[in-house]
Amino acid sequence: MLVSTVLSAGDSGGASPEPSSPHRKGAAPAAAPAAPAAPAAPFKPETCDDGKPAAASLRPDGDDGKAVKEIKKKGKLVVGVDQNSFRWGFRDPTTGKLEGFDIDLARAIAEDLLGGDDRDGKLTFKTIPTDQRIPALRDRKVDMVVRTMTIDCERKLQVNFSTAYFEAGQQLLVPKKRAKVKGFDKSMRGKKVCYASGSTAEQLMTSGRYEKLGAEPVVVPNQLDCLVRLQLGEADATVTDSALGAGQAAQDPSVELIGKPVTTEPYGIAMNLDDEDLVRRVNKVLGEFRKDQWRDSYDKWLKGNLGGTKDEDTPPKPVYRD
Repeated sequence: MLVSTVLSAGDSGGASPEPSSPHRKGAAPAAAPAAPAAPAAPFKPETCDDGKPAAASLRPDGDDGKAVKEIKKKGKLVVGVDQNSFRWGFRDPTTGKLEGFDIDLARAIAEDLLGGDDRDGKLTFKTIPTDQRIPALRDRKVDMVVRTMTIDCERKLQVNFSTAYFEAGQQLLVPKKRAKVKGFDKSMRGKKVCYASGSTAEQLMTSGRYEKLGAEPVVVPNQLDCLVRLQLGEADATVTDSALGAGQAAQDPSVELIGKPVTTEPYGIAMNLDDEDLVRRVNKVLGEFRKDQWRDSYDKWLKGNLGGTKDEDTPPKPVYRD
């Protein structure tokens, strides 16, 4: 059984502490067997009230606007990340350094803006819980959040997003042996189902027919806390992004993803609502990242470890609203 530990580091090129679990780099990824059919939920991008896709962002621009100039003036980019999402943003136990797909992306942005990253003091990582991502941006504790954050219409009222750099969907993570939850179906009734506060999993499980499935919610600040709850027998299943669930199954071979994702969720880089010039600059970096670095980062961190993600091996095409 894995148990929660506390990792800590300073803010200078490092990360602030939050609960975490050991990362088992050598563990084999779990397979994703079939499960009972879920309630119908189409793989269809969300459309906002303006009639445009949720993932639509601002067109790329390399000019230095107000937000970009402010970052250059202070000589440091502050990025909110996770240190507990295996293969996305995690602290390598052998080196103590943050690594993963999201970390590679943050470094590419810092390199473009400042000509360096955390290894030369120009990029600072701050680890933030799932439910503090938007407050951290609105209070300007970070310049941006690169943390497997789903772009949706509700969040776009509070923060700005880049174009999508990955696509996942909500899926179930359960114990391999004696699983009580078999899918998004009547097997959930009365069972303890865990998800993070402020996550799209919470949105899913507290709305419509999913709420009517009758699961007993177990709500935690960080998604990884759900894995610990599963390990301790305090939850029967976890609802999480398929990409994050696959990382947890790679950490702990006693759990597995079942069924298929029941939503389509694009990951984007979140920024303050007022920082439109920074959004455009980040979209320029993303255009270059898709062409030059996305495949290498995907092959290093994610290839062969994701279960059930649609078109997981190619970056989503950018969509613009202007």
